[in-house]
Amino acid sequence: GDGRVQWYAFCALPAGSAKAGDSWDEGSTSADQGRSVVDYIKGLHEGWSDEIFQILDQTPAESVEQRDLYDRWPEFTRSWAKGRVVLLGDAVHPMMPNLGQGGCQAIEDAYELGKHLSAAGTYDRGLDRASVEKALQDFYKDRMPRVAGVSLLSRLASDLIINAFDTPWNPWGDGLGTSWKSYLTFFWKPVLQYLIFPAQFLFLYSYHPSGPMGDLPKKLEEDWRKRHKEESEAAFAKAAQGGDRFDAASRLGSFFQASEEPVTSR
Repeated sequence: GDGRVQWYAFCALPAGSAKAGDSWDEGSTSADQGRSVVDYIKGLHEGWSDEIFQILDQTPAESVEQRDLYDRWPEFTRSWAKGRVVLLGDAVHPMMPNLGQGGCQAIEDAYELGKHLSAAGTYDRGLDRASVEKALQDFYKDRMPRVAGVSLLSRLASDLIINAFDTPWNPWGDGLGTSWKSYLTFFWKPVLQYLIFPAQFLFLYSYHPSGPMGDLPKKLEEDWRKRHKEESEAAFAKAAQGGDRFDAASRLGSFFQASEEPVTSR
């Protein structure tokens, strides 16, 4: 936002391959590390659109960070709960980010956990130790199948992107997309678009415990399009007048700081 561009690149590297720092892990990236990563990414994109190299060349070296990705095989037999303690979210089912479901599954966990605990108590005795422990075990049993399915789909998507797909074949004769993976990617496109993706998202979005959403998604989309257009036009106008300079030292502060304008309830 604000006229800035965020980019990321998935790199299949051995675990522990540290090419840059990670501010979330109290690390930082030196200028030399950042330039090394940018050069490495540019080498992977030889022959691609010039816009990619323009963005990479304009990226401040100290702003480049590395985020290692890990997931875990679903816990089919080992409970997430022990006694009155239970794990949820990434603490027990971290997953690849390709389907954008890490945070979503944590939110679903919280909702279902609250529902199970609310149903466990009674008016006269409230929640006792035994009822809490049973509620937590029931929570695990109810959530595990769906979370396992989402986690495995996320891993499958990651493996396909990294190991099976490549630049699709094209008839333009530019010398790209000539490997067997390229032909596989080209012929898989209609299968993914018209069969795999619809079935996948039907499963992902099948969870709506509060009931049908009616025309809420349409209203949210209309509101998003209106706000996005206004914010984008304002950002482009600001960039045309001189733009913003990136300040690596205040990056996280500017991201988390409160807006100067009041937020209207929606």
